[in-house]
Amino acid sequence: MKFASTSNYVADAALAVAVNAAVTLQRPLLVKGEPGTGKTELARQVAKALDMPFMEWNIKSTTKAQQGLYEYDAVSRLRDSQLGEARVHDVSNYIRKGKLWQAFTAPGRVVLLIDEIDKADIEFPNDLLQELDRMEFHVYETGETIRAQHRPVVIITSNNEKDLPDAFLRRCFFHFIRFPDPENLAAIVRMHYPGIKEQLLATALSQFFEIRETPGLKKKPSTSEVLDWLKLILAEDLSPEDLRRDGKDALPRLHGALLKNEQDVQLFERLAFMARGQR
Repeated sequence: MKFASTSNYVADAALAVAVNAAVTLQRPLLVKGEPGTGKTELARQVAKALDMPFMEWNIKSTTKAQQGLYEYDAVSRLRDSQLGEARVHDVSNYIRKGKLWQAFTAPGRVVLLIDEIDKADIEFPNDLLQELDRMEFHVYETGETIRAQHRPVVIITSNNEKDLPDAFLRRCFFHFIRFPDPENLAAIVRMHYPGIKEQLLATALSQFFEIRETPGLKKKPSTSEVLDWLKLILAEDLSPEDLRRDGKDALPRLHGALLKNEQDVQLFERLAFMARGQR
């Protein structure tokens, strides 16, 4: 099966090619792009399209690569030995399987999402090089080697918060999700809100792209944020006329869904003040 757009996800041709190329090459797919452009949702939709189970490993700043393989609970084993528990003689009772272990030993092929890998320590990607390349790892406590029964489809996301090592990048197929153009963004909106009126959609997206392209904006609103904004607009039953701004108020209606820091709010307030001064 080949991946393409689904009933819940609009994938352009370049993204579909990237997914299918990574699957064919049996390489991890490294996906970068602005936050909120659908990188995480992509992995879920790939699993749905390819009819595979979905597993997710959310990376935090404190996450270690070893946690994706397994963790040995030595403290619990020591406590059980002091209590005279019989299970203490089998070290496997104290091994907690990580997401990679679960994906490697699943009964069929799965889609494994390693989400926001750039949040972790810089050594994190390097620590997974051999495991992702050879699809196996050694469990020192039990002496066994865990090998992938079915090579998982690995999708790795990054928000570009830090550079990833070259050795890691060489082992991945890379794709950057560009922000949707007006036509593709309109298609995404119609997918989520099929009953939206075309005039309201055109006015809202025109205003949205004006906001994104405003010079000096600290954080550009994302796809997920425009969807939230339109959900509020529809809930409030606003008309295209309600959305239009004038010199008195440069801030968009319900701007809290689009502008997420005080610097950007103040920027639009200054623009309104300057517009009034020029009249």
